[in-house]
Amino acid sequence: MSQQANLIVGLIAQTSIHAGAGSSAGIVDLPIQREGHNGWPCIFGSSVKGALRAKADAVFKDDQSLIDMIFGPSFNSEITHAGAISVGDARLLLLPVRSLTSAFKWVTCPAALSRYKRDLEMMGKTIVLPEANVSGESQAFWSSDDSDLYLEEYRFEAQKQDLTATITAIASLVNREGFEQTLEKQLVVVSDDMFAYLVQNATPVNAHIAIKSDGSKTVKDGALWYEETLPPETVLYAPIMANSSRVPKPKDDEKEVNRLDALAIANMVENGLFAEQNRWLQVGGNETVGMGWCAVTTELVGGR
Repeated sequence: MSQQANLIVGLIAQTSIHAGAGSSAGIVDLPIQREGHNGWPCIFGSSVKGALRAKADAVFKDDQSLIDMIFGPSFNSEITHAGAISVGDARLLLLPVRSLTSAFKWVTCPAALSRYKRDLEMMGKTIVLPEANVSGESQAFWSSDDSDLYLEEYRFEAQKQDLTATITAIASLVNREGFEQTLEKQLVVVSDDMFAYLVQNATPVNAHIAIKSDGSKTVKDGALWYEETLPPETVLYAPIMANSSRVPKPKDDEKEVNRLDALAIANMVENGLFAEQNRWLQVGGNETVGMGWCAVTTELVGGR
């Protein structure tokens, strides 16, 4: 019986995403979730798992026992046991950044690429990623012959590099026709320090207001707030580790439950939750105004 099976889940934002971190003392009232040690945007594993369960409630609505087996029973259930999957944070790999050189560029950095490689190795998949030694904040690597590159208000001294292996390793996260060819034109590797600056300062911040309910169509007093989002086309990835079912053995007078091993659990997520025509996931807030929708890819990459 398989004891563990691993999935790598690729997420590419189709709309803006607001996975909120709560209130803030800064100018942005509703910031997005970020990693504590480097400030990079992410979506916490708890948020991803909640989104997966909400989707499971719709897809497996006629089989509550299966939902409970995969995610664990709801808080008011008489049965208590852990779920069969462990969901990691959705980590940032490519950030779309405005550019005068083209509509936008997908920007990453050596640290993000190196971590992506290590995460895949931990899950059981080995990829080839050549080192990208970007030395200065004004330096960047891309596949173009042009030496001038503009991101936001900054000009970079771009150097042509063969990024084929990097593009191939990233392309598996996005199920989009012609994505590798597009990425060849759009991918830019900047220094770790510049990437840290861009992820802090190149994310959209939108002003919101609330209207009075008296029909006057005027703004409520004090009802103005600023909300940060991840832009469409952001590429993230999240690990999911599936274990064998943790449903306890029944007592003498209880009905036997059909338990699934780790590989079967992983297949339920990969092919049941995300069937071929249903590879979408809504994460974060503001669902009723169309935010948080991601196209999903899943890949079974290892286990034991």
